[in-house]
Amino acid sequence: MYLTKHIERVHLMTQIHFTLDKVELQELIANSGANEASQLILMKLFNELMERQRDDYCNVDPYERGDSRNAQRNGYYQRDLTTRVGTLNLRVPRTRDGKFSTDIFERYQRNEKALVSTMLEMYVSGVSTRKVGQVVETLCGKKVSKSYVSSITKLLDEEVYKFKQRRIDKEIPYLMTDVLYIKVRENRRVVSKAVHISIGIDSKGFKNIVGFMISDSENEETWKDFYRSMLDRGLKNVEMVISDAHQGQVNAIQKTFTESVWQRCQVHFLRNVMDKLPRKNTQEIRDEIKHLFRITDIDAARLYKDKIIENNSDEYEKMCDCLDEGFEDSFQYTASSSTKYNRLKSTNLLERLNQEIRRREKVIRIFPNVESAERLIGSMLIDIDEDWITSTRRYIEFTHTG
Repeated sequence: MYLTKHIERVHLMTQIHFTLDKVELQELIANSGANEASQLILMKLFNELMERQRDDYCNVDPYERGDSRNAQRNGYYQRDLTTRVGTLNLRVPRTRDGKFSTDIFERYQRNEKALVSTMLEMYVSGVSTRKVGQVVETLCGKKVSKSYVSSITKLLDEEVYKFKQRRIDKEIPYLMTDVLYIKVRENRRVVSKAVHISIGIDSKGFKNIVGFMISDSENEETWKDFYRSMLDRGLKNVEMVISDAHQGQVNAIQKTFTESVWQRCQVHFLRNVMDKLPRKNTQEIRDEIKHLFRITDIDAARLYKDKIIENNSDEYEKMCDCLDEGFEDSFQYTASSSTKYNRLKSTNLLERLNQEIRRREKVIRIFPNVESAERLIGSMLIDIDEDWITSTRRYIEFTHTG
């Protein structure tokens, strides 16, 4: 599975498609262990990818002559790349002008290095399990020291810091915010930390990672600090903020984005409403509520909501009170032509991002310190943001004007 994900990412990252000789691959697998085979296959893939990148840079195939040539090939140099299947010894192509470079080491490997460095920190700080020790040995093929860990993490820390401090130089009219909790070792205890994350939809409909911050808890003050940090970096003209109904978060939104509309996440709100109903013999009313949340005309939605409450207030009073209390906030996206898009009614996009972070976080389970958590999560967000920036696929196809 892990090797498959690597290969898929190579194709997504480069849009270059190539095949390996099946007999050659079978020989690689037959003559080595499972982990060694993975390393050999990945080395073959990466070497082939870099070769193709150099071909594109030179603008001619090997040994081909032509006026279109941009540069001359100049052999290779060796460089190691650490992955979760082990250290790959790669042949990196060179050109005589010295200007060719591959983006594999910079782009592809960033969050992999962050994951590895976190494991290494766990190992050298004495909190690792035998399993982590075995993983480290497989990854590095040698014992590790604190100086070795430091050398790996320094560059990553600099990249994450620059990412967090970068200017927001585009219009972000729609902002989604949420928090997830992670476990971190602190003062010989395991404590929870809140990871605040924000995604923006820009004026052209593309997704952007706007910011993230790790704090001790989730409250009004931490949310205000998070929002102000984004405003200080240039965030402006936010038309709508989409989030769940955590009171501290809502208060911070209303005090920070004074001219913006707050859209309560419909997915969270629908779940809250359904939780007020008995589990048995309520399918009919549940279907009616689901239908309500599919209505995109605000006046029609109000009428249907009133009908549900009128017909069910005696039997399901708590559900009706919950529905009535949160209805207007959860249907704000329908009130204007500039926000009337289904993908603005919930934080589903951010929920999927959180799931991806969770998938990686499970490998670590408990971070050795806050710095390692920020390094891994930040590196993941940088990679995801770069994928979004280079994509031509819009998250929302806007049809409104003005």
